[in-house]
Amino acid sequence: MRYQTYLDGDPVIVTAALTGGVHGKEANDSIPETPEEIGRAAAAVEEAGASIVHLHARDANGERSFSTERFQEIDDAVRRHADDSIIQHSTGGTGAPVDKRAQPLRTDPAPEMASLDMGPLNRYDLLTSENTRHTIDTLHEEMTDRGIKPELEVFNDGHLNEVLGLLDRRDIADPAYATLIFGPGTLTPPTPANFINAIRNLPEGALFNTLGFGQHQLPFTTMGILFGGHVRAGLEDNVYYRHGEPATSNRQLIDRVVHVAETLDRPVATPEQARDILRLWEPLTEPCRGISPERVTLPPPQRQDSGRRYPGSYAVVWNCP
Repeated sequence: MRYQTYLDGDPVIVTAALTGGVHGKEANDSIPETPEEIGRAAAAVEEAGASIVHLHARDANGERSFSTERFQEIDDAVRRHADDSIIQHSTGGTGAPVDKRAQPLRTDPAPEMASLDMGPLNRYDLLTSENTRHTIDTLHEEMTDRGIKPELEVFNDGHLNEVLGLLDRRDIADPAYATLIFGPGTLTPPTPANFINAIRNLPEGALFNTLGFGQHQLPFTTMGILFGGHVRAGLEDNVYYRHGEPATSNRQLIDRVVHVAETLDRPVATPEQARDILRLWEPLTEPCRGISPERVTLPPPQRQDSGRRYPGSYAVVWNCP
């Protein structure tokens, strides 16, 4: 059990899921869809206390987009409006081929994080997201090559086994970071007992993020805070503030999560603290546009001249011409 993490006062990382790949403004007009809307929403949730922004892309017609160019526009808008948000791209995509799902990994610079769905799940009556092991390994390999930390999305207990299998067959920098997802359908049924069981079954040393869909967002983020995990909220996962009352913005949902953390006396991580907790790869050299980075292993702890610790097992080097 990880209640001691809460008692120790370790910071909680808050992720804001700004806009999903399924519902859009027809579900809630406050969902940001254009790069400019997403950039402004990112700035607002960062000001509220979110360290990570989880991003999907939509084209000009509001349809889901996987294109590198569209994600680039969104990232540029986020960096223009927000100060220091950690950018996390989605690689999910029901029915999309793996090369298409890899396109969000190819922005310049690459996102610091990206989601990695850990197994199949049903969507509606006629759609299934397959997420084969080949797909998982292919996406993970590209993340590794580009210095991107995977966020392992665990939709049910079977996906926990897939996390263990991935750790056995792939080199993943510590700590593994798994998002435990609760809700209807193929997802883990949203009960406190299932939540506790999921965190008990996590691999040794793994960190967890907590996601509850719809009406389960508030109780499950609260449990995530109490049991030493990290939390995710936003309009991708829940379009209501309370029953019958649509949320007015992503910030409104993040404000509530931050208020719960502060009420429970657990500090909210800054982006810099989140990078330290997750041990995100840090560059040893300045990035060069159009060139993929190489990774090097660091003997921990290694320090910069400024005294700031390199938080990861690896660092990133660009061999610029």
